[in-house]
Amino acid sequence: MSASENDTIVHLSPDLFPDRGERVLATHGAFTVTAFRFPSSVEGLRIENARGQVTVLPYLGQMIWDAVFDGRRLTMGNVFPYPRRGSSILETYGAFAYHAGVLRNGTPGPADDHPLHGEMPVAAMDSAHIRFGEDDRGAFAEVGGHVEHVMGFGPHYVARPCVRLHAQSGLIHVEMAVKNLSAHPMELMYMLHANFDFIAGAEIHQPTGFSPESTVIRKAIPGHVTPSPAFKALLEDLAINPARMRRLDEPELYSPEQVFYLRDLGRDQTGRTRLVMELPEGDGFSVSYDPADFPHCVRWILNDGDAQVAAFALPSTCEPEGYTAEKAKGHVRMLSPGETARFPVTLGYLSAQEAPAAISDVNDMSKD
Repeated sequence: MSASENDTIVHLSPDLFPDRGERVLATHGAFTVTAFRFPSSVEGLRIENARGQVTVLPYLGQMIWDAVFDGRRLTMGNVFPYPRRGSSILETYGAFAYHAGVLRNGTPGPADDHPLHGEMPVAAMDSAHIRFGEDDRGAFAEVGGHVEHVMGFGPHYVARPCVRLHAQSGLIHVEMAVKNLSAHPMELMYMLHANFDFIAGAEIHQPTGFSPESTVIRKAIPGHVTPSPAFKALLEDLAINPARMRRLDEPELYSPEQVFYLRDLGRDQTGRTRLVMELPEGDGFSVSYDPADFPHCVRWILNDGDAQVAAFALPSTCEPEGYTAEKAKGHVRMLSPGETARFPVTLGYLSAQEAPAAISDVNDMSKD
């Protein structure tokens, strides 16, 4: 994201995060930034604005662990009371949003040896900072940092994620920048995995049809799902009638999970697309991005006793079927030596006053 020489930067270090209690690191206009540790000792950074707050894990993949605006919690329901360090995202699957990838992504298939959604979700970050400044949306507070990944005779890259919050907004601007530091081309698979809460009765607005050609059910069944005859029959029905999930008024449909691939998303005059999940009270969740950065969009919905998630728009460079399958489809991007790939996304919360205009924007760019 853009930066200015007039910005104020606060460089962080782990010793700024107290073992007990909290420490206010900075106040700047409408923003307050507070450092603390979870019971697992994982560092947490809470950024508050006039509308609410986000909790970022500055040294653990720079996940957004939680987000609350206007009293509405955006984060998926889950069984993790706090984040934990581990070797894969499965050991701490409770974040609102995390960076999936970047060398490998998706659910590993029989021929794959990578962890679920790759190495980046739980990467130990090398640095972290807070930035205050102003952009065309007004005053902002941003959390940034970097991690350098290097393997002898293998890939070498630096990843620079950042999370930007504006003073009066419930929307979060997230970006991942990946630079190939190797002398050789590097494979890249990236998804911003945004796990919104499952809200029964919510309606999904998307700038493409709910036809079988535009909203495609995933028929491949991952290894962690045990399909029953009823589940297989449901897959067949959703394959011909995906509009059945436009409104989340059948919560029982999503145990086990359902995954859809969205095709041919419409765009606005700037080239961006947008999807909105309208909640029963008239407020909503929103995701917007440029399909030139993310040629694929995935929907993952799960509602059972352990997880309640409506990841209604997951922007991605690939589908989530693991490295071998995506390589065969031609979905693995190549990054040239010295090349940087950037992946900006705006996501978050819309009040009941803000949501109608966003839904109108989606309808205006809809193809059918």
